[in-house]
Amino acid sequence: MATASPTPVLPISNPQTTTTTVAATTTDTQQTIIGVGPTPALRSFINRISETVQGGLSNRRPWAELVDRSAFAKPESVSDATLRIRKNYSYFRTNYLSLLAVVLAFSLITNPFSLILLTGLLAAWLFLYLFRPSDPPLVLFGRQFSERETLGVLIVSSVVVIFLTSVGSVLVSALMIGLAIVCTHAAFRVPEDLFLDDQESPATGFLSFLAGAAPTSGPAAVSARV
Repeated sequence: MATASPTPVLPISNPQTTTTTVAATTTDTQQTIIGVGPTPALRSFINRISETVQGGLSNRRPWAELVDRSAFAKPESVSDATLRIRKNYSYFRTNYLSLLAVVLAFSLITNPFSLILLTGLLAAWLFLYLFRPSDPPLVLFGRQFSERETLGVLIVSSVVVIFLTSVGSVLVSALMIGLAIVCTHAAFRVPEDLFLDDQESPATGFLSFLAGAAPTSGPAAVSARV
């Protein structure tokens, strides 16, 4: 007569232990996600740029006034052209900066290799040095880099990208073309019908956030790295 086989014993898991393990894993994952998120300094910088750009665009002059054909005339002399450029730049500052930005963007879009290199370099400066917390230290490819080593690598990379690739020539040519367009327009645009606001702050425009960001972010960045 055949002997009955013993009933196999099934392992019993502890539900409380499993729940605790899952909760700990979820907490670690959330901390990791929070840790790689944007820092408060980066968020503040982005918000400042966004507010400055919106404020600058809201203060731009009508484009129809910029291209008014009846207001163009040949300057009588070089000094007259220089005076026109100064007055027109004070009045059409935002419009001129917009034209420079469009020319620069067009040049980079038509040179995708330069655009990729410049974007990568800018991202490296932002996320590896400017807005990266000093603790924990930077670790890449299994090697730990100090603040001085990181800064040195970024400076060398910037020199290589700007001077040893096509990025530098693209940026210089775009700025030269943009400045030529702006100066030509400002020299031939008669500014007699323009009403300049003498009380306007010289920092008004797309780059005004640099003046405000320097005293604000400077001490914070120094204290963070000390």
